[in-house]
Amino acid sequence: MAPTTLTALAQEKSLHQKFIRDEDERPKVAYDQFSSDIPVISLAGIDGGKRAEICRKIVEACEEWGIFQVVDHGVDSKLISDMTRLAREFFALPAEEKLRFDMSGGKKGGFIVSSHLQGEVVQDWREIVTYFSYPIKARDYSRWPDMPEGWRAVTEAYSEQLNGLGCKLLEVLSEAMGLEKDALSKACLDMDQKVVVNFYPKCPQPNLTLGLKRHTDPGTITLLLQDQVGGLQATRDGGETWITVQPVEGAFVVNLGDHGHYLSNGRFKNADHQAVVNSNYSRLSIATFQNPAAEATVYPLKIEDGAKSIMEEPITFSEMYKRKMSKDLELAKLKKLAKETKLHEEEELDKAKFEVKVKSCKGLEEILA
Repeated sequence: MAPTTLTALAQEKSLHQKFIRDEDERPKVAYDQFSSDIPVISLAGIDGGKRAEICRKIVEACEEWGIFQVVDHGVDSKLISDMTRLAREFFALPAEEKLRFDMSGGKKGGFIVSSHLQGEVVQDWREIVTYFSYPIKARDYSRWPDMPEGWRAVTEAYSEQLNGLGCKLLEVLSEAMGLEKDALSKACLDMDQKVVVNFYPKCPQPNLTLGLKRHTDPGTITLLLQDQVGGLQATRDGGETWITVQPVEGAFVVNLGDHGHYLSNGRFKNADHQAVVNSNYSRLSIATFQNPAAEATVYPLKIEDGAKSIMEEPITFSEMYKRKMSKDLELAKLKKLAKETKLHEEEELDKAKFEVKVKSCKGLEEILA
């Protein structure tokens, strides 16, 4: 039975089995062992004389990591402060208040522990509250929290400004591909925006679990606001080595998702990342996902002369997402099955060894009789 919230579990001395990752998935680098490998790019002057220089830096980061940070981004600092405060206040509410917005069972939007994805084998050490904000006509305010006071007004304003920032960054990537600046936004059709507020409580055994398992985002571009604790990690060598992204006050971490990767025909990387937790501090982050509409076509917008498409055929974003989730769940199930098979084989081997030992003892008894 899944816990209703992590509050009680965070007080325990040992981690519940459902959160324990296999050894190869456990953190390799500490939450506060920061790296400066991910570039921090100022957007000051992006609509003027510094545009070419800023665009070059963004493109390099997308080609190398698929991830970078932006400052001087134009999002109101008071709005960022209010959004962060309200998010902390929400997760500090009593369990029964948060569970009024319980989204388990397939509801679209609300509160849940670990993940909204069905069938996860091992749970993530996090609580989330999520809401869908664009297109505006698709908003379901009954799934948006009504507490703490001011949540709706602030989250609406925050969503609007983040939507603007996301579109501005997509313009840069469109121009870098030699396309009209609205090409990537147009490829999204009626752009979909989902905001996920993540809360990672202090964890009794953080070396055994993850706040959010390793993954790439399925959508076009993600804008992440994180506090100063640290925990976001990235890899570019298939998980062999990891770095912890240095938190920068007021910055947004920007990472490309699978859709952006495919539209660029693989030129821009889809950021491979995860979140780790710790036993000293809780951590808060707010992820804003800018995604294409479900019926949008996923296929490279431009294929250079002599190059091939990294996709066999055009598919809808809905189909791409479905295939990605199915593959992830299937791999997790296969891994679980392999683990169970190995345990069974080890038990059988131990049993056989014990039987041989018993027979040997009986034979010795007969000799000595």
